Amino acid sequence: MPTYDIAVIGAGVFGSWSAWRLARAGQRVLLVDAWGPGHSRSSSGDESRIIRCGYGADEIYTRMALRSLALWKELFAETRQPLFHRTGVLRMARAGDPGSEATRITLARAGVAMEILRACELAARYPQMGLPGEDTYGILEPESGVLMARRAVAAVVDAAVARGVTYATQAVLPPPLSGPRLAALPAVSGDEIHAGAFVFACGPWLPKLFPDLLGRRIHPTRQEILFFAPAAGDSRFAPPHLPAWVDFIDPRGPFGVPDLEGRGLKVGFDRHGPAFDPDSGSRTVTAEGIAEARRFLAERFPPLRDAPLTETRVCQYENSVSGDFLIDRHPDYDNVWLAGGGSGHGFKHGPAVGEYVHARMAGECAEEPRFGLAAHGEARRRTVH
Repeated sequence: MPTYDIAVIGAGVFGSWSAWRLARAGQRVLLVDAWGPGHSRSSSGDESRIIRCGYGADEIYTRMALRSLALWKELFAETRQPLFHRTGVLRMARAGDPGSEATRITLARAGVAMEILRACELAARYPQMGLPGEDTYGILEPESGVLMARRAVAAVVDAAVARGVTYATQAVLPPPLSGPRLAALPAVSGDEIHAGAFVFACGPWLPKLFPDLLGRRIHPTRQEILFFAPAAGDSRFAPPHLPAWVDFIDPRGPFGVPDLEGRGLKVGFDRHGPAFDPDSGSRTVTAEGIAEARRFLAERFPPLRDAPLTETRVCQYENSVSGDFLIDRHPDYDNVWLAGGGSGHGFKHGPAVGEYVHARMAGECAEEPRFGLAAHGEARRRTVH
C-alpha cells in the first residue's frame, strides 16, 4: 500500500471534512472506513440532522455552526445537491430560562438572524403545535434548518476524492502500544496503512481503538429515533408550515424535524440512553420508546397522536463526558490525532471541525482548551446541549 502524508480513519462527518480540508491544503490523504460513508452503524448516518446556531452562552459552538452552515451551502452549490433544507429552527423555552436568554444574547453578538416569538405568536403561527403553557416562548433561527445526513456525508467524501483523496473501505485494528511515532496501522485484512500522520475520527469506535485513553472519556449510548407519517394531503407538519424544533422545556429533551421528502415527522429525545456497542448492539426500537414518543405527540402535536409509525432508527451518541468535542494530539504519539466526542450535537459542525483539525496539525492555530484531552476527565457532567 502506498505511503500517504496523512491517513484519516473514519469517513463520518468529522473524518470526511478533515480529509477534504487536508487535501485542499495539498496533503496526500487516505480516507478509510470499515463500512462506508454514512453507513447504518455510524453516528453520521440516518436521514437528517438539525443545524442550529443557538448554544446558550457557548459562543464557540455558535460561531462554529455559523461557519459550518456557510461551508455546507458552498459544497452543495458546487456539487448541485440540494441537501440542506432551510426550515428554520425553533428553540422552545419558558420565560426566564437562563440558557435561552444566554442563547438570545449570543446569537445577537454573533450576528445570527432570529425572531423572538411569544406564546400567542407561536400559537398563531403553528396552530398544529400544542404549547405547554402561556409562559412559553420561542427563539426562531430562520436561516437554520436540516441537513440530509447520510447523503451529505457521501457528498463530502465524493468532493474529497475529487480533490485527490484516496478512499478505501478498510477496517483497522488498534495501533501498537509503542511511541513516539506510529509508522504503520494494522488492518483487519492483514495489510498495513503507512502514513506520515494519522487522524482517528472513528466516532463510537474511538474507545475501542484507544481503551486506556478514551474508555472513560467517550461513552457511546443507545438513542432511538422515530418517524410518524401525517395523513395524506396534510401539509401542516412539513416546511414551511413547521420548522425543525428543539424543546428546552420538557425534561425529556424532545427535538424533531418536520416532514421532509415524505419521511414523516422525526422525533427523538436528547438524553443519554444506555451504554451501547456500535458493532453488536440491537438496532430495533423498543415498545417503551414508541409509547413515550406517542405520549409526546399527544401533548405537543395532537393531530399526530395516532399517526402511523413509518420508520425507526437506533443510532448512538458518542458524547464526551462534558459534551465538548475532543480534538487533540495523542499524548504518546506525536503523529496521531484524535477527533471525536461529537454526536448528539456534532454533525452540523463537521466543516469547522475539519478546518480546526487541519489548522492544529499545521501549527496554524492555538489549541482550544475545551477540545483538549486535559479538559476531558472521567466525571460525566454534560454541559453542552
